[in-house]
Amino acid sequence: MFPVNLLSEKPAPAMVWALLLLLSGGCGDSTAPTATRAPQRSTTSRSQVAVRSATGKSSGRVSTARRSTAKSTAAESKEAAAHEANGPGPEQDTGRPERRTLADLFDQPADSANRWIENLPRMQINEGLVRAAGIRKLSSKRLTLYTDMPSSPEIDILPEMFDQAFPQWCEYFGIDPTKYVDWKMTGFLMLQKTRFQQTGLLPGDLPPFEHGYCRNFELWLYDQPSDYYRRHLLLHEGTHGLMNTILHGCGRPWYMEGVAELLATHRWRDGRLTLNYMPADREEVPEWGRIRIIKDAIAAGRAMRLSGVIGYSGSAHLETEPYAWCWAAAALLERHPRYHERFRTLSKEVLAADFNKRFHQMIGDDWGPLCEEWQVMVTTLEYGHDIAKTVVDFSPGKAIPSGGATVTVAADAGWQNSGLRVEAGVAYRLTASGRYQVAQQPKIWWCEPNGVSIRYYMGRPLGVLLAAVRPDQPQPDASSGLLRIAVVGLQTTLKPPQAGTLYLKINDSPAELGDNAGELQVEITPSPTP
Repeated sequence: MFPVNLLSEKPAPAMVWALLLLLSGGCGDSTAPTATRAPQRSTTSRSQVAVRSATGKSSGRVSTARRSTAKSTAAESKEAAAHEANGPGPEQDTGRPERRTLADLFDQPADSANRWIENLPRMQINEGLVRAAGIRKLSSKRLTLYTDMPSSPEIDILPEMFDQAFPQWCEYFGIDPTKYVDWKMTGFLMLQKTRFQQTGLLPGDLPPFEHGYCRNFELWLYDQPSDYYRRHLLLHEGTHGLMNTILHGCGRPWYMEGVAELLATHRWRDGRLTLNYMPADREEVPEWGRIRIIKDAIAAGRAMRLSGVIGYSGSAHLETEPYAWCWAAAALLERHPRYHERFRTLSKEVLAADFNKRFHQMIGDDWGPLCEEWQVMVTTLEYGHDIAKTVVDFSPGKAIPSGGATVTVAADAGWQNSGLRVEAGVAYRLTASGRYQVAQQPKIWWCEPNGVSIRYYMGRPLGVLLAAVRPDQPQPDASSGLLRIAVVGLQTTLKPPQAGTLYLKINDSPAELGDNAGELQVEITPSPTP
């Protein structure tokens, strides 16, 4: 029996090890699939939007072919409204995560068990027994893969693909590959797990896992329903393997899983692998579903604050949804020019007991702006999301001259700081003019500030001019002012309830700003006091 007072009595070392092993970081839910079928996604309430949801209706990046379609449907407009209404709530200091398991009581579900395990030898494999069981061996410089999957190009290429990942992992983590010329993982790709159990290739001391698991130089994965997601899972577990065997640890759960998801999200084209890839559309990444998961969560009012993602405990990843939020956090930090270098240095802190504290110290005074950009990003998240083009300048605006002012708004960027401060309760007349490009295929789409009504985005005409006011002193318990959007069009009167800096942009997907061009002029004039 467990001691009555878990906080005051120290369990035996063997008990602690067994419990930590049980709770350590396998990828997916806690129940292993049956031996004769591919693993099913979790059916628990928080993971009903699991990976398989990627095959459902997409609200991701709209291809250029769809630029010429009719207006968005009522359902799409409703979904857009839900996204704006249900964006992430305010950032708060949530403190320590709720302690729900014995591993949580020891405060080490992720950054202890998910480290290099000392004195654990590599598995000894009986090659004859393995062959007799119908398990074949594929080998390359960096991976030996045992599988009971029939031979096919998509299976047989996996070790070569893994080899291409190694130098990219090394570049990302600042590792000198010449120091690890003999580095090699052993993997087990399983269709029928009983074959691997009977041959000793699936040890009984592994914790149960639904999709994949990695321990030191060995990784296990069940076959997946798409070629893409099979590769993704192998790269995800391979990232854990490299971090544990070379860096000797993976950091806190959000970083461990966020970086593994970031690097595993890939493009495989003409035999060439690209890690750390932002998918252009869902067809590139069948069964991945991370963006769909976040969209569904926001529509359901379950948007995660960034502080909540950073505070994930090790047990959070027994469900699928946290993988999506961790990927989004890693993607924002990796692709945002203000945070990129700082995020890359975190790999040097993976063994630190105060990993999250060091992360917060690295971010420093930028924590508030980072949380605002998180709110804006996840609320508008799309396949092909261009984070660099949606960077927000949080400099405070200056007072508008009594005669008004004119600002220029670029068509190929997200929210742009006007440099002007508006007062609470004062009416301002906004008048816009100009002609700009909102698409270039199959031909250039010209647009004016009223937008083009043959296609809508987020329930509004594509290209229409939008405005928002960010309060002078954003409250930590409030949503970003950039989520409270006003349509300007050719002209409107704006009377903000709070004083703050005026922001402007045209209405377009963050994934499709790259084919926009040109600019428009906006005159801002205080209305005469009655």
